[in-house]
Amino acid sequence: MKKFKAGIIGTGYIGPAHIEALRRLGNVEVVAIAEATKEIAKKKARELGVPKSYGTYKELINDEEIDVVHNCTPNHLHYEINCAIIDAGKHVVSEKPLATTVAESADLVRRVRSKGVVHAVNFNYRYYPLVQHAAMMARNNECGRIFAVQGCYMQDWLLYDTDWNWRLEPQFAGKSRAMADIGSHWFDMIQFVLGQRIKRVFADLLTVHEYRKKPVKQVETFAGKTLNASECIPVKIDTEDYGQILIEFANGTKGMVCVSQVSAGRKNHIVFELNGTEKSVWWDQERPNELMLGLRNELNRHMLKDSILLHKEIADYAHYPAGHNEGYPSCVKNFCRNVYRYIDDPSGGVDFSTFDDGHNAVAVIEAIMQSAQTGKWISVEA
Repeated sequence: MKKFKAGIIGTGYIGPAHIEALRRLGNVEVVAIAEATKEIAKKKARELGVPKSYGTYKELINDEEIDVVHNCTPNHLHYEINCAIIDAGKHVVSEKPLATTVAESADLVRRVRSKGVVHAVNFNYRYYPLVQHAAMMARNNECGRIFAVQGCYMQDWLLYDTDWNWRLEPQFAGKSRAMADIGSHWFDMIQFVLGQRIKRVFADLLTVHEYRKKPVKQVETFAGKTLNASECIPVKIDTEDYGQILIEFANGTKGMVCVSQVSAGRKNHIVFELNGTEKSVWWDQERPNELMLGLRNELNRHMLKDSILLHKEIADYAHYPAGHNEGYPSCVKNFCRNVYRYIDDPSGGVDFSTFDDGHNAVAVIEAIMQSAQTGKWISVEA
């Protein structure tokens, strides 16, 4: 097994998750991190046990020891940093969104093809064992003809007008928030499970809080800190808190999804349901080791994660015996494993989300925003 050395740019919420996943692989060493300043980078490197730290992303990219660079920065930096990684000829793993506009994401697809580097986007929810199993069921027509899908991605961490994060500021996150931030995960996952691209969308979006109270000092994502009015300034909000989307897929399958960051009690509630002419399948990310099978003339079935019961092609997505729950960290591990396995030996084919998938997700979000503005069905151009 070939050994690889990785560098991580950005160590906020998701960067440490990448580091943990890479360390679990056994053949990847995280040798460096980069942050906004040298002081922050040194502090984070000590906390995370990483030997080298850089105060700029360019220094990390130019480190000849590093084989693969993980871009875990805020949204507005993705395009610029991804371009720099590609230009350096290094393999690139980007957080989503790939970019904040479809023109930028299309350019990144052209760049990676020209350079011939391996490219991946972390749509990690695909890599749960039972999501993979549901995808195999769809591909094998075990549900019959799938004519409809529905689902949701709901959170509550932005419920109050005192909740604040950089994702609320379009100059950092882009013109879409709830759809781009969490909806993009659902759109990627459902397209993967169905094996079908989204053809067109019809969107209705809502901003619950026209004004929010921005804290004078920075607050970390999901921190849950209640702030006093004296610690905040009012800021007008132009991005969506909530949305309902009708979907049509390339093969004619219909769908609908609700996306919310303001639904009290919903922490990370990701659900999809497939309705077929023979049976239905549904899955909930907050109970990831269970898959429900719905039947008309028989008792419904409750499938627990068990590598023996999974389709043999994807049985290695489950790493522990039946009854031993696997969650979010393991799906990030599976994503990273697939990427590095391909870098080591491309003969097995691509089994991870690439820049092409990232570009598609950006195109879906742009179509949703256009639909919400025009009140019309909009085709996805990707």
